[in-house]
Order: sequence, then C-alpha cells, then structure tokens
Amino acid sequence: MSDELKSTMPAADLARVDKDAPEPGARPKGRKRRKVSYLTLNKIDYVDYKEINILRRFLNDRGKILPARQTGNTASQQRMIADSINRARELALIPFVVSEMTADRREYGGRRERPRRDENVEKNED
Repeated sequence: MSDELKSTMPAADLARVDKDAPEPGARPKGRKRRKVSYLTLNKIDYVDYKEINILRRFLNDRGKILPARQTGNTASQQRMIADSINRARELALIPFVVSEMTADRREYGGRRERPRRDENVEKNED
C-alpha cells in the first residue's frame, strides 16, 4: 500500500487491511501435526493376514476397521490392512462382529429400552 493512500485512510480502516492477522486475545492457529502410523514407526512393509496381533490394532472394540485419519496410515497401508483383515475374517482368525461385551468394552451403552406402544396410548387417552 502506498504512503499517500495510507495517509488518506482513517485509522479504523488501516486495522482492517490485514485480514490474516490474528485478533487480539485470540489463540494463534498452529498446523495440526499429522499422526504417524504404527507400521511406519516399526518399519513394517507388509502385514500378513496371520499376524493377528498387528491387525487387532486397526480394529475398534466392535470389530470395525479404524479409519486412516485415526490410525495415521497412508492410503496404501490402509488398503493393505483392509485386505489382510478381510482375509483373516474369511479364515475365521478374526471375528466379523464382536457380539459379547467383555468388562473393558462396556462403555458402549447399546440399545435403549423403548416404552411399549400400549403404554403410550393409555397415557394419551387420559
């Protein structure tokens, strides 16, 4: 901006010129650090379907495959993990769905009991 233009602009407008400047009292925005995959840290190039201990790291408590944004896997690692898990499921090394709830998996509430329709109808009729 030229000096002539700055001198003609009111002081309030000069403050609005820099749109990227943080507001006073606001937290500075930092870049979020990317997660590093377990496979990358341990220099694992290939995961075989027989390595169940490694595959279980990429499953949640319900038996679903965790997304790459949660585990930090690259796209190729995520495809390799998904193929290995699906192959292990077909050979019954890993369950498709975890149905029984053990002590460490009780955080999930599951389905709630719904009131019966007959009870609701009787309340509305009164």
